[in-house]
Amino acid sequence: MRIVEVIAPARHAKEVIGMGRFYGAVDTWWGPPSEDQRQCVRMLVPDAARQPLMDALQSLLESEHSARVVVSSVDATLPRQKSTEAEAQKQKQEAVSATREELYSEIAQGARLDWNYVLLASLSTVVAAIGLAADDVAVVIGAMVIAPLLGPIIAFAFAASLGDRSLAGRALVTSLVGLGLALLLSLCFGLIWPVNLSSHEVLARTDVSLANVALALASGAAAVLSLTSGLPTALVGVMVAVALLPPTSVLGMLLGGGRWELAVGAALLLAVNVVCVLLAAKIVFLGKGVRPRTWLERAKVRQSMALYIGLWVTLLALLIGAILLRGALP
Repeated sequence: MRIVEVIAPARHAKEVIGMGRFYGAVDTWWGPPSEDQRQCVRMLVPDAARQPLMDALQSLLESEHSARVVVSSVDATLPRQKSTEAEAQKQKQEAVSATREELYSEIAQGARLDWNYVLLASLSTVVAAIGLAADDVAVVIGAMVIAPLLGPIIAFAFAASLGDRSLAGRALVTSLVGLGLALLLSLCFGLIWPVNLSSHEVLARTDVSLANVALALASGAAAVLSLTSGLPTALVGVMVAVALLPPTSVLGMLLGGGRWELAVGAALLLAVNVVCVLLAAKIVFLGKGVRPRTWLERAKVRQSMALYIGLWVTLLALLIGAILLRGALP
């Protein structure tokens, strides 16, 4: 559950309280109006009721510039809420533990392009290149965990689900900067340090199969499921599973070393990971009911939904064809 706190003009207090009760708030309490004639209403809201309540509050208060809605987490509450096992199971199946607004606040951070992102991308590339050259799997995994490249990819898919062009643009720029920086640094590394072609970690990123496609799809879906279920800590394992950094680093190192035939495999693996994460993330967001609030925005998103999914399915089909063709070549 969460505490939804509404600070709005006092004339809306009865409507806010009524909304809380209508949408299933477990408890509601409020204080007297303040000097600025705003009143605070707090509600203890279960997961299943939070998104409908948030949508209703935004529709009520969208013209009130002094209004504010704050969502706070709850570690524990007594007495415990009583519900039947069937009701609890239904809530788990239907509810997204994080509302659209909570998801936006968390996911949008991954699309932020600042010096911390640039430094993390640079340092993780250096660590990955050293680990790949030394064939040290522990170092490579460390670089995969600290690399920030997966965040903007998921942010782009989330923005497409909401039709948010601003967030989509920021996520796209951040992704291109991160991948471009990793490619440039690893290319420089390959120019000054001969590529170790006996390294298993390097060769593993040049051999692409259908198993890599399945892994990337499953990992992209798991990343979004962990976010929408309120379990962001699970993202660490997902980032390791479908890391974008190692194939990017291997691609740059091989290009710097002039090994074009092997660089094709690394480029193919990187493309597969990006396309699969975007496609899986979009499908999971769609299945979880993450969509714009108003019907007009939903209509616009529906119009672009088929085009978006069709584009990435087509790209994935082309990549699978390239994988099969490459495997058939002697």
